[in-house]
Amino acid sequence: MPKLVNLGSLCVDNVYHVQSIARAGETVTSLGHEVHPGGKGLNQSLAAARAGAEVVHVGCVGSDGGSLVDVLSGSGVDVSYIRTLESPSGSAVIQVDAHGQNAIFITGGANRLVSRDQVDTAIELLDSDDWLLLQNEINDLDYVLDAAEAHGANTAFNVAPVDGRESEYSYSAVSMLILNEIEAGALAQTDDHLQAFTTLRSSYPATQIILTLGREGLRYALGNKTLELPAFDVEVIDETAAGDAFIGFYMAAVLRAESTYVSLREASAAGALAVTKTGAATSIPYRTAVESFIANY
Repeated sequence: MPKLVNLGSLCVDNVYHVQSIARAGETVTSLGHEVHPGGKGLNQSLAAARAGAEVVHVGCVGSDGGSLVDVLSGSGVDVSYIRTLESPSGSAVIQVDAHGQNAIFITGGANRLVSRDQVDTAIELLDSDDWLLLQNEINDLDYVLDAAEAHGANTAFNVAPVDGRESEYSYSAVSMLILNEIEAGALAQTDDHLQAFTTLRSSYPATQIILTLGREGLRYALGNKTLELPAFDVEVIDETAAGDAFIGFYMAAVLRAESTYVSLREASAAGALAVTKTGAATSIPYRTAVESFIANY
């Protein structure tokens, strides 16, 4: 079976549980503090591996990042291409409110020090049927996208978080764009997520466009083919890893050559299960749990 090469971030997540997310100038009391492995890259690699995919993770951590590498290797991810640098690892501060909604800010740390020879190595690992997975948490993504295009790689890009750099990238060779309404709006330059979806479909007709909408489900397009799926109705505890669980499970299903509908449904179920637990990496389910959830839903 083809493999997934994730050139992605790894972060130390500091999670604060609050009654309501702090507004500008406001101080709120945390109801609890937890430290978890995280980062969009790590979470997505973990999800894909727990969904049964062969995953290679390429990236950087600091000397404080040993536990991040361990959680990946513990789920079967190939971590031999993760470098340990003198810079601290990337980190995040996450507020989670009483309704499971979150507010997150990150610092890049070692994630912004990925070298071009690491990029070249990641690209060279790709066989024709493999997939390259990217997020917007590392450096030199313009170089990465150019190298992937030159290689003819199957490239999936989760353009998250949006930070202004996304407007400078070339998406001409990206095979799959995975976005939420904020990210889609940033790329399409509109606050209307449905208009953003239409614009992206028109702009990239040969690219799979996946727009995740939380409780509103998702929309999918590839050229003239479109699908809409509702969300699974679950009790939301923490939304932090929902999107990452979705992406990892979707990529694993793509590698197994499942149909689009089956792939999206399984990915949606994984995202739904992730929000029923606290933390990011710690909330990502295994495929057996996802299959059972779908069967009993």
